[in-house]
Amino acid sequence: MKRKIIAICILLVLICAGLVLSISMSPTKEMSIDIAQPSKKPVIIVTVDSLMTEPLKKAIQDGKAPAFSFLVNKGQLYPDFISSYPTMSVTIDSTLLTGTYANEHKIPGLIWFKEEENRMISYGSGISEMWHNGLKNVALDSVIRYNQQHLSKEVQTIHEALANQQLQSASINGLLFRGNVQHQMNVPKLISLVNLLPGNLEMNGPTLLSLGALSQYNPKNDRHKLAWDRLGFNNDFTINELKFLIQNNQLPSFTLAYLPDADAELHKNGPNDLKAIEKADASLQQLFDTYSSWEEAIEEATWIVLGDSGQSFIGKNKESSLINLNDILNNYSFWERKNKDAQMAIAINERMAYIYINDGTIPQAEVIDTLKKEERIHFIAWTEDGTNYVASPQSEQLLTFSPNGPYIDPYKQTWTIEGDVTILDVTLAEQNTIQYNHYPDALARLHGALHSQEGNVLIVDAKPYFEFITEHSHDHAGGGAHGSLHKMDSVVPVIVAGTDEKPPFNRLVDLKEWILQLVGGS
Repeated sequence: MKRKIIAICILLVLICAGLVLSISMSPTKEMSIDIAQPSKKPVIIVTVDSLMTEPLKKAIQDGKAPAFSFLVNKGQLYPDFISSYPTMSVTIDSTLLTGTYANEHKIPGLIWFKEEENRMISYGSGISEMWHNGLKNVALDSVIRYNQQHLSKEVQTIHEALANQQLQSASINGLLFRGNVQHQMNVPKLISLVNLLPGNLEMNGPTLLSLGALSQYNPKNDRHKLAWDRLGFNNDFTINELKFLIQNNQLPSFTLAYLPDADAELHKNGPNDLKAIEKADASLQQLFDTYSSWEEAIEEATWIVLGDSGQSFIGKNKESSLINLNDILNNYSFWERKNKDAQMAIAINERMAYIYINDGTIPQAEVIDTLKKEERIHFIAWTEDGTNYVASPQSEQLLTFSPNGPYIDPYKQTWTIEGDVTILDVTLAEQNTIQYNHYPDALARLHGALHSQEGNVLIVDAKPYFEFITEHSHDHAGGGAHGSLHKMDSVVPVIVAGTDEKPPFNRLVDLKEWILQLVGGS
């Protein structure tokens, strides 16, 4: 995921402006809010970026992950939790915190095209893409607009829901943190000087909001928020903030903390890199060592440690492993900041992409037929009049589906479904039941993405081992990438320790309501 992109964006601007790489220390926030002792055990979610089940099991088996091993032995490992779609950070965070898919929370992906503004929304990606979409826009979209404008007002975050129940919560290094309490952010002077973020920035968040150099509580955390440490968007900063809350008996009813460091290593080295897991385990050990014993840690709090997405290997040969959509659709013109009247806009989310047909004279079927010639694409999807359509280069037929109907899936969702179900590897079993195989919770997740935004939009999803690119994309050839609907990208581990309660389903979308029950909300 891209939880470190704000810091990278800021750092790049400072370099381009010819400024020094160090920043003046922003002041530490006072713990001015009285944190009431929760009536039930506090719940702590630790999200380990790109944590995957098989490498985790291997690290535990090899004795390289004692903290993870402790949690699994004292609690329960759920190896096959289903993420959101696309499997990109902001969409997953939005699903986790709101308990909805993208059709409700309205965050389509890490990158998407906002039709009414005729511009690309980017919460951060490769440097070339950020530069192409405007560094200031990326910073404003990531920090401010994502929380204040883009996330639907029709959904509640867990922070908002808890506040309405008179319960307190905290967010540490989460990009999505919308809540009911106003916070004054400490924007470093050099950042406001280059006009990347406003100097006077107020944001609504949970009771306690920690966000790298923009907001911190632990006065000893200054050395972990320098420019070369991604301005605080790193494991050490997160752990020190959470330790500070534990040591000062300031844990609210619910805390969400992110460990972002693993993502870059896994993107570079591929999904089987165990060093990232060892580093995350060392961070967890620091947390547990804050207590008199590790056993006390799970007696005092309920711990939920989870991954957000998996990753697929991407082949080293760029010519064969990277699907260049500019080349495939070379008969059309593409949106750029200098060419805003183009026929199409393409938003790459690694192993999936949105294709926006902005020219009404272009037949949609013509574009679909062109895409179907590319065998590395697994499916193309779109929606018309409430019905979802899915085509594939591997099938002469279409699959159509829509909510409500005679078929029921394992998550009690009902569907009308016709055509070639093998496109999404769906099995229609006895008593009108649906079985998902390589594409878990495929219908609800794909429906969510298809109805997440306005416009004439196509979704393309790559086969395993392939990744989409355009002219300005950052690729992961020879490493790992995610974004797709496939289980390689979509299935993550969740470890629960400190409670005997079990989540209702193995989906991240269901965790919000379950957590509200754990902490005493409704």
